[in-house]
Amino acid sequence: MKKATFYILNSNNIQNGLTAIETLVCNLVNLFWRNKKRILISCENKKQAYCLDEALWLYPANTFIPHNLVGEKINYSAPIEIIWPQHSHNYSKQDILINLLPQFTNLVTVFDEVIDFVPYEKKILKELARQRYKTYRGLGFQLSAVYQ
Repeated sequence: MKKATFYILNSNNIQNGLTAIETLVCNLVNLFWRNKKRILISCENKKQAYCLDEALWLYPANTFIPHNLVGEKINYSAPIEIIWPQHSHNYSKQDILINLLPQFTNLVTVFDEVIDFVPYEKKILKELARQRYKTYRGLGFQLSAVYQ
């Protein structure tokens, strides 16, 4: 069964130039990667993608998480790939989608496991998260929530 986990944030602290959600993404990527999962991170835009790319080089300290931005010419397949809208891609290689897009995307239907977020502030973004939640439920995803 497909499953979606919503992480509900209790703050929006900016730390080292990253939002609370972006910091959590780095933590989750580290955890999933250590459990041998292949991850696709779908960012809102190119700027966020590059920000997470830089963060994964530095975070966590003394750890290397192999990753790349979509379209980078590399000789191997990195277990973590970062994309943003306007890029087509073969998504069959990844196990988990970390979705940072504010609106629902059909991209989630390709995955058996999706991670999504409910921000602490910004009422409109919370409402968009509720709409995504309802859509996942309508598609038959098993839903869960984790409070951060």
